[in-house]
Amino acid sequence: MSRWLSDLAPALAARQQEKLYRQRFTLDTAQGPLVQLKGGDVLNFSSNDYLGLANHPAVISAFQASAEQYGVGAGASHLVVGHQQPHEQLECAIAEFTGRERALLFSSGYMANLGVLKALLGKEDVIVQDKLNHASLIDGGLASGAQLLRYRHNDLDHLDQLLSKSVSANKNARKILAVDGVFSMDGDIAPLDALADMCDTHDVALMVDDAHGFGVLGEQGAGCSEHFGLDQQRLPIVMGTLGKAFGVSGAFVAGSHDLIETLIQYSRTYIYTTALPPACAAAALQSLSIIKTQPERRQHLQDLIAYFRQAISALDFNVLPSTTAIQPIIMGDSEKTLTLSQALLKAGILVTAIRPPTVPMGTARLRITLTAAHSFAQVDQLIDVLRQHAHLA
Repeated sequence: MSRWLSDLAPALAARQQEKLYRQRFTLDTAQGPLVQLKGGDVLNFSSNDYLGLANHPAVISAFQASAEQYGVGAGASHLVVGHQQPHEQLECAIAEFTGRERALLFSSGYMANLGVLKALLGKEDVIVQDKLNHASLIDGGLASGAQLLRYRHNDLDHLDQLLSKSVSANKNARKILAVDGVFSMDGDIAPLDALADMCDTHDVALMVDDAHGFGVLGEQGAGCSEHFGLDQQRLPIVMGTLGKAFGVSGAFVAGSHDLIETLIQYSRTYIYTTALPPACAAAALQSLSIIKTQPERRQHLQDLIAYFRQAISALDFNVLPSTTAIQPIIMGDSEKTLTLSQALLKAGILVTAIRPPTVPMGTARLRITLTAAHSFAQVDQLIDVLRQHAHLA
């Protein structure tokens, strides 16, 4: 074995010492507000299953029926023989739902972001990003070879300065401003209307990663583009995922006909991988139907968010000002964060500790996520347990 492989252990030990070591939870049950962990029941406030669809009977039935008809695996990439009717139907449905000309399925949001940025940009181009963007956008920007510029979180003045300098210095370059719609660790929403105005001024293409907004935000649940009323002209590149509010798996990019055709021709993460299982596409179609016809799920989630924020305001916690299902409690210190997370788990509440490098140094946190499957009584239980352990904050 190579010597360097034998030298991995000290780095792992150092990470443990710094309280940054990551470990997985193995659930014994399906996703839901109440799950089993190591044989015991715990209330789950860590899931991104925002609308409670991951274990919905109709979504499960759609998956099963499609697996019976089309098999479990796609068997090939989309461009060989892996593109099947459920994929085609879902792409058309997502395009219509988002108000875009076309949509293209990817195996994950990470692959979609990498695939878009690497296909559209090169070393002569510019990618501008919020400093708190998801890792997949950052990695996609780096992989593209384009000049990567990062502005302070939601700081429009700093962004304007970067864009002004970039436009004058790179007049012939392709330029993309890529941003999270809902920031995955902070829960706040990017000011996409103002960003679209700025992109229009500087001739920059706006791209949104709507992983945490799609299915939840907007009157119909179509995400950040609907929430801000941004059409394809003003928001030309939309990436969304199917593994959060939709409760399934996979992702998509929506935009113009030419954008989608360009990705089909040049996006390596689309071309060189097996297609998403057709049953996942069929299940996502069923989720979309539920999202369209059951707005009460989104309303209940919004009611829970307001209820939680009102209750937590009476406790001595540093909760970020989020209006979405992501409600972070900033602890700062990684060890304190782990200690509180473990204490909550012993009390029957599962809230994972988020530490660097996922978030900046000094901002370790408990990332509470609410879902439409939670009840007000369960939120009361969460608040009661937090109250009992407030001394650990």
